[in-house]
Amino acid sequence: MKLSDTYIGIIFAILAYFSFSLLDAIQKTTVIYHSIFQILFLKYFFTLFLSLAESYRKKNFNFYKTKNSQLQITRSILSVIESGLFVLSFRYLSLADAHSIGSLTPVIVVALSALILREKVNLKTWIAIFFGFLGVLIIMRPGLSIFDPKSLIPLGAAFFLSLYQIVTRKASEYDSSETSLFYTSIVGITLMIFIIPFYWQPMQSFSYFLFIGVGIFFSLGIYFQIIALSYAKASVVQPFHYTLILWAIILGFIFYNDIPDTTTLIGAIIITISGIYVLNNRSNSHKIN
Repeated sequence: MKLSDTYIGIIFAILAYFSFSLLDAIQKTTVIYHSIFQILFLKYFFTLFLSLAESYRKKNFNFYKTKNSQLQITRSILSVIESGLFVLSFRYLSLADAHSIGSLTPVIVVALSALILREKVNLKTWIAIFFGFLGVLIIMRPGLSIFDPKSLIPLGAAFFLSLYQIVTRKASEYDSSETSLFYTSIVGITLMIFIIPFYWQPMQSFSYFLFIGVGIFFSLGIYFQIIALSYAKASVVQPFHYTLILWAIILGFIFYNDIPDTTTLIGAIIITISGIYVLNNRSNSHKIN
């Protein structure tokens, strides 16, 4: 039986987020021995390679030309900030906690779009947004002795990732995805070249294996995501982002013996339901418009 394009897209979406989960599991160890800037340099180096490969595949030989350089530089700087915060969060938090809090991103995107871009958001979506933030508060438990201020790191990452996605959406009106990938990599590599000398951590005998793992699974994640979006609509692919929480729980237990408590699981479930509702509601509203 031949699979439909949508099902093929879903399969590659699951593979993409599983690859990103393996990437994060490796980054959790890598960031203990090396600075986040060394890791980011490697990821942006592979992003440059991917942008060139994708440009060649699409026969886009003007990928280096942008119609809005200010917008591209802004989104690239936001990418550096959110990526750095996410990697840093793995140093202090379990994979499950970091991903659960970070998964608030779609909810924040809609809230910021309403506040910044003046997009219309109905009452049900605002209620879903409220429950999304409630889920984060349940995980973070502010005001209790168990509260860890470091849990604010993935929340900050989710905020900057939301800004990045909003600016990227605006940039897509001017440039192709290959151009955006190219500028993200160039700005990221340039910044890392200036920053790394101040935060360089010497390479260990096992460092090369960690960095190779980061490069492989980061590239696979991006590649599978591109394939998924070529077969299925973004509205179909995006909800599978929440499988990251499931993989984070499984991989966190296997590699780090981390077992999330009941409160964290409840918060993660609330965030997931809220996020999927917001994504679906937003997709439907775009169809109507």
